[in-house]
Amino acid sequence: MDWLLEPLSQSFMIRALIAGTIVGGLCATLGVFVVQRGLSFLGDGLAHAAFGGIALGLLIGVAVDRATWVALPFTVAIALGIAWVLRRGKLRGDVAVGVFFSVSFALGVLFLGLRPNDAPPVNVESVLFGSILAISNNDLWVVAGVAVASGLVLAATWSRLAFATFDAELAAIAGVPVAALDSMLLALVAVVIVVAVKTVGIALVSSFIVIPAATARMLGRTLPGVAAYALALGTGGAALGLLLSYHLNVASGATIILTLGVIFGVVLLAKRR
Repeated sequence: MDWLLEPLSQSFMIRALIAGTIVGGLCATLGVFVVQRGLSFLGDGLAHAAFGGIALGLLIGVAVDRATWVALPFTVAIALGIAWVLRRGKLRGDVAVGVFFSVSFALGVLFLGLRPNDAPPVNVESVLFGSILAISNNDLWVVAGVAVASGLVLAATWSRLAFATFDAELAAIAGVPVAALDSMLLALVAVVIVVAVKTVGIALVSSFIVIPAATARMLGRTLPGVAAYALALGTGGAALGLLLSYHLNVASGATIILTLGVIFGVVLLAKRR
C-alpha cells in the first residue's frame, strides 16, 4: 500500500496523475476514430505541427510555457489543411499527413534558427519529451476544460461520427455532414495533442493516441466497447506509468508509453493463443 500512498503524498504527483489520466483517456478515446480511419500517423504529424507552432511562439517572443497558445491555432490550421486535402481524395491519408508533417516540422526548425542570439535558451528536452511532473494548477484547469469541451462535442456527435467513420459514402447519402465531421475530428485531435504535449512531449504523444486504441480493438467487439476499453487503458496506463516512473526514478513520459506498449504486447500474445 505504501507503494501507492507515498507518491500521493506529493502534490506534484497528484497534479501529474490527474493530468495524465485525463489526457490519457481523452487521447485514447479520440484514437479509436483515428485508428479506425487508418490515420494512425495523424498524431505524429500533428505533434510535429505543434512543434512548429511552439517554435513560432518562441520566435515572436512568447515564453516557452505559454507558446502552446500559439501552437494551438497553428496546429488546428494544419489539421484543417489535412482534412481539406483528404476530402479531395487524390492523396492517401498517410501521404497527406506526411507532407504536412514535413513542412510544419521544417518551419519549426526554421523559426528556432531565426531567433535572435540574445534570446533566452529553450529546454528542448521538455518540449520533445514532456514535463508532466511540472504541471501547474493552471495547466490542470486547461486540461480539465479541454476534456469537458471535447467530451461534450463527442457526446453530441458520437453516432454520426461513428457512421461517417465506418462508411463515409453511405453516411453522406443519408445526409450526415461527413466533411464537417471530418474537419471537427481532426481539429479536436489537434487541440488535444497540443494539451498533451506538456505531459508526454512531441516525440511520444502520438503513441498516447494509437497504442490504447489499437489494444482496445483487440478486446472490444463494438465501437462503444472499443471506446470503453481505450478509455480504461489510456487512464490506467497513464496512472501506472507515472507510479512506476516515480519509484524507478526514470522519465515519466517514456515510462507511460512503455507501460502502454507492454499492455499491448500482453494482449496481442494472449489473443494469438
